[in-house]
Amino acid sequence: MTLIQREGEGWRLAWDAGRHPFSVLIGGEGWAAELNEAEAFSLRDGLSDLIAQHRQLIDQLMAEEAIELELEREGWWICLDGDRQGWTLRVMLSPESGQRAIEGSWSREAAAGFTAALAQLHGQP
Repeated sequence: MTLIQREGEGWRLAWDAGRHPFSVLIGGEGWAAELNEAEAFSLRDGLSDLIAQHRQLIDQLMAEEAIELELEREGWWICLDGDRQGWTLRVMLSPESGQRAIEGSWSREAAAGFTAALAQLHGQP
């Protein structure tokens, strides 16, 4: 059974593979939501792609320039908003009609810790 619990200032992540259907908990400042594994892995992969894009572009940004990167995938809207030094993160899950929806965000300080912890989720749904 896989059990992961991580948290830092302004973020939280827990994964208990034995809980079904919502085995992953994500949270930010004043909010938390449960995800199923497919949603969690989709969020992890989407964030990984946006972070890779940001890394490719930061050398092209001037010190005072900011950039906003967005991605829509598998019901997720993910937005990374920042500059050369770091970024904030906003997410929305809008699955099929009749399903629950989620919206959350992480500050610049919390976003890096949360995404690093989420990247530790291994496996595929």
